[in-house]
This record gives sequence, C-alpha cells and structure tokens, in this order.
Amino acid sequence: MLPELPPLPGLTRAEGELVDRYLEVLDLLGRINPARGRDTYQGLRAAQALVVAAKGLCGALTLMYERGERKVYAGTLARAMRVLDGERRAGRVMLPPPSAS
Repeated sequence: MLPELPPLPGLTRAEGELVDRYLEVLDLLGRINPARGRDTYQGLRAAQALVVAAKGLCGALTLMYERGERKVYAGTLARAMRVLDGERRAGRVMLPPPSAS
C-alpha cells in the first residue's frame, strides 16, 4: 500500500494552474536534457511541446496578474510542488552524477 501524501495547500485556481504549468515545463526540460536523453527524436518532440507549455505558463502568470494576484507565496507554492513530486521532476533537469568509469 502506498503511503498517503500530504494534502495540497490551499491555492487559488490561478496558483494551481501556475504550479501545473511550471511542472509541465520541468518535465519537458528533463526529457530534452542531453545528459539524460536517449535519442534526438525524444528531445525534438519534447522541445516542440515546450513551446506550447511555455505559453501555458505565461498564460497562468498573466491570469494571476490580471486578477490582482501580484504576490507569489513561494513557501506555499513550493509545498504544493513537493506534494506533486516536484523535487524528483526538477532533478531530471540537472546533470547526472559523474560515472565511475
């Protein structure tokens, strides 16, 4: 049985969209990362999808701004990203540790 995840902190709809779009961009960057990639086609497809995802991220931030949500509550958003496995997802963007060859 899987351990129960902590609940997501309370977010506005726009903050939730921001977190979702940001994590989507991270996932795509992880797939593009040449130090972790398997082939160029996978990276190409992820790069193409990144354009759409970046527009979605921009849209989420624009919506927040237009709604008067000027402040970003970094601690709350970071907790939400941790619940959604953000640390693992962000780790795929990093360089892997050097191999012991």
